Amino acid sequence: MQARVDKLRAALKEAGLEGLLVTSPGNRRYLSGFTGSAGALLITAGEALLFTDFRYVEQAGRQAPAFTVVQYDDLYAALGERLRTVGTGPVAFEAEHVTVAQMDKLREAAGVRWEPVRGIVEKLRAVKEPEELELIQKAIDIADRCFDHVVSHLRPGVTEREVAWWIEAFMREHGAESLAFPPIVASGPNGAMPHARPSERPLAAGEFVTLDFGCVWQGYCSDMTRTVFLGNPAQRDRELYELVLTAQQAGISAVRPGRTGREVDAEARRVIAEAGYGDAFGHGLGHGIGLEVHEEIPRLSARSETVLEPGMVTSVEPGVYLPGFGGVRIEDLVTVTEDGCRVLTKSPKELLCLPV
Repeated sequence: MQARVDKLRAALKEAGLEGLLVTSPGNRRYLSGFTGSAGALLITAGEALLFTDFRYVEQAGRQAPAFTVVQYDDLYAALGERLRTVGTGPVAFEAEHVTVAQMDKLREAAGVRWEPVRGIVEKLRAVKEPEELELIQKAIDIADRCFDHVVSHLRPGVTEREVAWWIEAFMREHGAESLAFPPIVASGPNGAMPHARPSERPLAAGEFVTLDFGCVWQGYCSDMTRTVFLGNPAQRDRELYELVLTAQQAGISAVRPGRTGREVDAEARRVIAEAGYGDAFGHGLGHGIGLEVHEEIPRLSARSETVLEPGMVTSVEPGVYLPGFGGVRIEDLVTVTEDGCRVLTKSPKELLCLPV
């Protein structure tokens, strides 16, 4: 953790900032190791402070040895007392994690110059350390095993909610500390909704079923999507699936250091657009992942100018969604390497046609 704090201090110095108040749970954990639900970090050139209440003092001391733990009854009063010793330069706060009401309290508590910043810690988090990659891979491995288990039980008549419960139960029974997000199980026409919620709709023969799920292992997330078919697909079904698979392979092949998220997104999007389905692929190609299932850096989208670097982890998940018919999405997680990328998800991607 000390190395992460040192990198942040260097970034703060370069930006002319006296310090940073960290209130985002993900950033707080990344910098300190503290997993409690209440607290804030104040990092300056000379101090690394972790503010928390009575419930978490013991936990904070164990999990965040690089930080001085400050117990508070009133967070803003405690921050104000410490901030009085800070220099004359501005102190940064996380603009996307501090409400207007909280900012008013901070201004009342301390007479420092507050400077909003965006992405200063997230940029550090974007390039994963080897230990982080190992934890992400463990979460992926559990999800891969879950996919094998679930598809061996899929059959017409079971409901989407039943399948969602199978996913949750399997991952928890095999070591996951939690779900990365509520599972998506979308059958038939429900597959036209990229973030469909599992319903009481029974699975039926002759339809696609999209399964999108992930879990958390020691704080780090996985995320995968596979679309399978119940029964014998028609020619149109096969063509649609192969189109999405081809687009995904194009996207994966485009991931390499130096390319922008926009450029990678364009490679996959072009495949779908040239087949006449451009309007049916309305979301970005991928998102970063780590301590949070959706991390802003890197993003693979038409608006992303993020330059990919070795160690970044992103999803690659094109989809085609047709109202009244259904949809197909295929998603892997990949890590950027020195000369391309490595696919971390191991589940097969050829069209899986399940017996009915």
